[in-house]
Amino acid sequence: MDRRRVLKNMGMSLGYMVATPTLLSIVQSCKSEPALTWTPEFLAQNEGVVLSKLVDIILPKTDTPSASEVQVDIFIDKFAKDVMEKEQQDFFKMSMGRFIDKALADSGKENANDLTVEDLEPVLATSLKYTKDQQAEMFETINSYTEAIAEGQTSTLDDDTTRFAFANNLRGMTIWGYKASEYVGEEVLAYLPVPGEYVPCGDMQELTGGKAWSL
Repeated sequence: MDRRRVLKNMGMSLGYMVATPTLLSIVQSCKSEPALTWTPEFLAQNEGVVLSKLVDIILPKTDTPSASEVQVDIFIDKFAKDVMEKEQQDFFKMSMGRFIDKALADSGKENANDLTVEDLEPVLATSLKYTKDQQAEMFETINSYTEAIAEGQTSTLDDDTTRFAFANNLRGMTIWGYKASEYVGEEVLAYLPVPGEYVPCGDMQELTGGKAWSL
């Protein structure tokens, strides 16, 4: 199985992490929009509410800001709108819808706006709690599904696999968006705006105090 190809088909491949003008404009635009009043451009309003809660479950506030505080939710919404291809957008919407349906069914609620962190957290945990072998099987299934859709064929994906795809992709995008944010890049990671001496091999503890470099 070519896992990289699977992820690329779903619109979440690390191959998107290049500094294209579109991607740079997304990162720039997220700096000035107030996180508490943002209006999704790709997702529906209630989906945006759920997204904000989910990214904070994945990266909650500790001694560093939560994901939503550095506007990772806005970043993901803009990324979906401006970077994903139509098939990837459709898959993202469909898989998120299945995830929200499960949270609504388990909580007994009818409106996604009413879902709380306590409602969403167990669904997220369950959607990611699979062995490596089970995940490998799911990636195979997802790959077959996305290839069939790309070829214009009719295909279906079971709910468990669909929710896994959404949760796994969201986790990866949240971490990526967090590390790409201005605050984390300059205040949390090792940041050197004007590169100096090139050290091809050195001790990270000595060079950066143990911090990873900001890209």
